[in-house]
Amino acid sequence: MLKLFRLVFLVIIISPQLFAQIAPNKYRIYFTDKNYSGFSIEHPEEFLSEKAINRRERQNIQIIENDLPVSKFYIDSLKALGLNILNTSKWQNTVTIYSTNQILLDTLHHIGFIKSIQKKSTEEISSLVQTNYKSTHSISEVTNSNIDYGDSGNQIRLHNGHILHQNGFWGQGITIAVIDAGFYNVDILPAFDSLLENNQIQAIYDFVDNDDFVFDANNHGMKVLSIIGGNIPGQLIGAAPKANFLLLRSEDVNSEYSIEEDNWAAAAEFADSAGADIINTSLGYTVFDDLSLNYSYRDMNGNTAFITKAADIAASKGILVVVSAGNQGNATWRYISAPADGDSVLTVGAVNAFASYVEFSSQGPSSDGRIKPNVAATGYQTILQDVSGQVSKGNGTSFSAPIISGLAACLWQAMPELTNMEILDRIEQSSHQYSNPDYKIGYGVPDFAKAANLTNAISKRNDGYSIKAYPNPFTQQLSLYLNISKFSNSPIIVELYNVLGQQLYNKELFTTNNILIIDNLDNLSKGIYIVKITIDNKTHQIKVSKLN
Repeated sequence: MLKLFRLVFLVIIISPQLFAQIAPNKYRIYFTDKNYSGFSIEHPEEFLSEKAINRRERQNIQIIENDLPVSKFYIDSLKALGLNILNTSKWQNTVTIYSTNQILLDTLHHIGFIKSIQKKSTEEISSLVQTNYKSTHSISEVTNSNIDYGDSGNQIRLHNGHILHQNGFWGQGITIAVIDAGFYNVDILPAFDSLLENNQIQAIYDFVDNDDFVFDANNHGMKVLSIIGGNIPGQLIGAAPKANFLLLRSEDVNSEYSIEEDNWAAAAEFADSAGADIINTSLGYTVFDDLSLNYSYRDMNGNTAFITKAADIAASKGILVVVSAGNQGNATWRYISAPADGDSVLTVGAVNAFASYVEFSSQGPSSDGRIKPNVAATGYQTILQDVSGQVSKGNGTSFSAPIISGLAACLWQAMPELTNMEILDRIEQSSHQYSNPDYKIGYGVPDFAKAANLTNAISKRNDGYSIKAYPNPFTQQLSLYLNISKFSNSPIIVELYNVLGQQLYNKELFTTNNILIIDNLDNLSKGIYIVKITIDNKTHQIKVSKLN
């Protein structure tokens, strides 16, 4: 045994300051290099899937050293010591271990008890096995022009997501990794029968228990998945019900320790290796059961938290990382949590059905002054599936982030030539307060039809009519420019609706100079509105937004 200890210390050079206890009897350790890994960047097919390689090539991303798995020789040496292996992070060159052997702990001094395991390859993670399961609500029954969303329609229409759907963009060909706390009964609940029958759940893994079953754990991820991929026509249609999914568990709801950051990093690396395009995570970390592990607001700078570093590295691999902002907006800690502080992640806050900020949604900025959250979506009374299989409602940024993830999948399907950061930029730029962001909902509520160039602030018709609204966003007054060659003597009917379809304004106006003005709008709440204009029995519709 003494000889083996000497071998380990010769090949594993570990800086004491890079060692951390991250849970009771669990430790994270950083290696200084990847010598003897058994892999090389010249042969990425040995550790990355074809889809992961293609994603990098499509976005001109080089394969570099942090893509290489952690050194197998180092891991085998640790195993030979009798150390118990948990997870690894190739991106940050770490291993996590578990041990209660105080003698071994004392012998290793600053290293602590090291449990390390080689990252499982795509082939080692079990895919979901189908057993004659037949869908009763196939998405193919819903046509692009006649979609029965039920109550879930509001959270889709708020973002003009229905325009993407009507144009045939349902997320086909896009892979979304959902990293969460568990996916209770996804294999039997009705919202997911289409996913099951069409083999859209491509892989599952539990990085907490290190097994290949996630359907017996917490129900939080199940609810999140229903918002993205659910399909019960007339009740619940998800934002991207034809996307493919990886269901990965990283969160242990029975405790709160930093090891869950390591679990998340391992899950994100698996998602990358398996070829995910988007990661959705409705998890966030600031305070732990061990108070010495707590983060401060100063740590929310995009460069401190282990999970934030992993999320930003995932983005550097061409993955769109979508993160919930957190639910501490009306608590003593009102700020975003990690990894929502990442500079390359799309952080999502919560609004209600009227596109107004809800008080629980965590606020920005990041501690280094960046706009956070980036955007917002419906996180109050969000339509989802509950544990009984019934369509229900839930509150939290956990439920606003998956709306954005799903619609981002549809957008990327519509514009496959874009990189992940170009998709992120389009989402931000389409948002209703892009010119005047704040630290509550960032750039505001995205308009995915606008992001996809399917619509904009100009309403056009084949009959030669077109209408432009300005300024957009507006404050007290809204002007409508009518590009009409000839006016009749009939009045022009102008209506204003909120996003729930409630009429707020209805007047008959006349004009001869192509401009209509709607004033006295300062009493309207900040948010998104629909202007409907009827001229000669022809109706035009424009989406506008109001600032303070």
